Amino acid sequence: MFYVVERSIVVLKPKQPFLEWINLSLATSNETILDLASIRIDCNSYLIPEVNEIEDGVAYVDEFFESLFQLELASWTEDQTLWPQELTLKMFWEWFDVEISPTLIDIAGDDTDDESKLESNNQDTIH
Repeated sequence: MFYVVERSIVVLKPKQPFLEWINLSLATSNETILDLASIRIDCNSYLIPEVNEIEDGVAYVDEFFESLFQLELASWTEDQTLWPQELTLKMFWEWFDVEISPTLIDIAGDDTDDESKLESNNQDTIH
């Protein structure tokens, strides 16, 4: 069974300035230098309130860009002394490509009913 989830998704894909920050701030040797393709493969996705239009998703991102920026930086290092000193909206859009998907469909279904049945069956067997 498929369920439409009343949420939308934002995927942030790092761009060259983010890669440069990673390599300048976090690389410990030439062997740990990353390239853009490698950091764009496994990107973070964020659930946001459901939007009907891409523009509404962009407006939401604009409103919460600082939190999103901090989450992206923290996914690489929690040491805030290594983060850029000022996080601006202009900088956010220079550092990330933003993909917005208005529709989220859960194809896994609701497993909680199956788990409840399993727990109930286990309790019945123990007694």
